Amino acid sequence: MTSGTITDGPALRDPHTPDSRIGHGPDYLHAEHTLRSWFFTTDHKRIALLYLASITAFFVIGAVTAGLVRLALVVPDGQVFTNDTYNKLFTIHGVVMVWFFLIPSIPATFGNFLIPLMIGARDLAFPKLNLASWYVFMTGAFFTLVSVVLGGVDTGWTFYTPLSTAFSNTWVVPALIGVTIVGFSSILTGLNFVVTIHTMRAPGMTWFRLPIFVWTHYATSLIFLLATPVITVALVLLIAERAFHIGVFDPAYGGDPVLFQHLFWFYSHPAVYIMVLPGMGVISEIVPAFAQKKLFGYRFVAYAAIGLASVTFFVWGHHMFVNGQSDLASVAFSVLSFAVAVPSAVKVYNWTATIHKGSLKLDTPMLYAMGYIGLFVLGGLTGLYLATLAINQHVHATYFVVAHFHYIMVGGTVLAFLGGLHFWWPKFTGRMYIEAWGRISAVLIFIGFNVTFFPQFILGYLGMPRRYHVYPAEFQFLNILSSAGSTILAVGYIFPMIYLVYAIWFGKRAPANPWDARGLEWTVASPPPAHNFLTEPQAPKVPYDYPIQARETGRQHS
Repeated sequence: MTSGTITDGPALRDPHTPDSRIGHGPDYLHAEHTLRSWFFTTDHKRIALLYLASITAFFVIGAVTAGLVRLALVVPDGQVFTNDTYNKLFTIHGVVMVWFFLIPSIPATFGNFLIPLMIGARDLAFPKLNLASWYVFMTGAFFTLVSVVLGGVDTGWTFYTPLSTAFSNTWVVPALIGVTIVGFSSILTGLNFVVTIHTMRAPGMTWFRLPIFVWTHYATSLIFLLATPVITVALVLLIAERAFHIGVFDPAYGGDPVLFQHLFWFYSHPAVYIMVLPGMGVISEIVPAFAQKKLFGYRFVAYAAIGLASVTFFVWGHHMFVNGQSDLASVAFSVLSFAVAVPSAVKVYNWTATIHKGSLKLDTPMLYAMGYIGLFVLGGLTGLYLATLAINQHVHATYFVVAHFHYIMVGGTVLAFLGGLHFWWPKFTGRMYIEAWGRISAVLIFIGFNVTFFPQFILGYLGMPRRYHVYPAEFQFLNILSSAGSTILAVGYIFPMIYLVYAIWFGKRAPANPWDARGLEWTVASPPPAHNFLTEPQAPKVPYDYPIQARETGRQHS
């Protein structure tokens, strides 16, 4: 399909011969300089940077509250914070990290910036709607932060009833309003991506020439559109329940609290793949580039993305094995939870096959990608333990679940985010960062993460429940170890904030394609022109056409 907004003309150039001089005229960063040009922009690249600045601020808030939680757990007697304060800290951490960092992190930043470039379009299909999605996101953030400033929320990020409807005396309603509003931002983003991918692809950009990054964002957008309305309805009913006692979820008024769990997890398990699928897309771009090898099993990886987005709608009940649902339902959800591991495993096998006999370059993005693969595998395998009915009875609501969740969300999504940030930073800014600092940061984060969260598997297996800051003294050593790891992790996070900002002003100028990567985004200057392409680009005939695969193909035909 061809965009109607791009003028006809010859291909920009052969994508295999990157040239930093491509794109004469001002780049998108210097086209205009006023604040108005930023806050009222319809350029998808500038909107991506608005999102990047916003989610970075929320990441800092979430990380600080996580550090305070780990500080409280250094001692077993709960003397660092009061019970109420501790409950508010882990709630703020969960709400901010899930709703305001993890879910929008990759789609709203990298997706916004890269999808038009990758498919050969000048912008997203609805530029004004794209800007509106950021303002909706910030409006939701405002209400959530108001709840924090007024005194906080103590329900946990899941807002389970009847605690959230009847027993909590904290500022639940502003937080619920904020999370409800931010859901509309996700819906607008998903709608924009789907329409753009369907209607604005460059000539020759067929579905099976799309980068896997685009496939995973397409699958993610379908989840945005199909699942987010469910949680929106659930949260609106929760607000009405708390305000008017209408009797939907509160048993005191004839409601059913388990109904809320069904509605919440029907969205929130697909939301796991809202967070995970875009990261898989990032890794699928980094691994071939730094192995200089064609992505192994391209079509299987693409189908696996759609498969994950489909199957994930049928496994929400594994969060509810101990809430009284029928044995038959639990068995069905257990089997389906095992099934969802298959498309995830396909991606892992294909990444490792791509690395095998590749010409590896262990630059910073590749270090993050390799760390992602290892941590995601461990997180996924422990998910199978939790999908097993007998084991789940033992470790449900313990630190085993906390560790599993963080191996997927931090070991997976955050490492993919950081890997993508380093991979496309030269394209974003036109500047190179100091590679040595990037490698040190990647290693620190990997070590700090494992020291933080691996002990929590042991704590959970031994029976320490989550959300408690008073615990038996025999668990103190592992909690101290976990808290010590969090300090290493914090240092690893702080480093990129320093050297990436430093690179904006003092880094070396980046060529169009510093990594010798493939894809239309690497055929334009760094940073790109305001309207992406000077002439209509032509899609490459083969996706991920790297030299190792080309040599092998040549030998086969010789």
